[in-house]
Amino acid sequence: MREVADGLAWFKSTYSNGAGNCVEIAATTGSAYVRDSKDPHGPALRFSADAWFSFVQAVKDDEIA
Repeated sequence: MREVADGLAWFKSTYSNGAGNCVEIAATTGSAYVRDSKDPHGPALRFSADAWFSFVQAVKDDEIA
């Protein structure tokens, strides 16, 4: 699912369940944003593209559960 808000295109995690317990991600050149899908108008965390890539790679490599 994609929603455009605050000038960002937000995508719900593919691991989202029907109860809405998930995160949403938005990406721009050089940054990634993460927010709680239950509070779309609440705060979002901003990560550099390098930090986000490192996090995603660590999850894929099973270094983070």
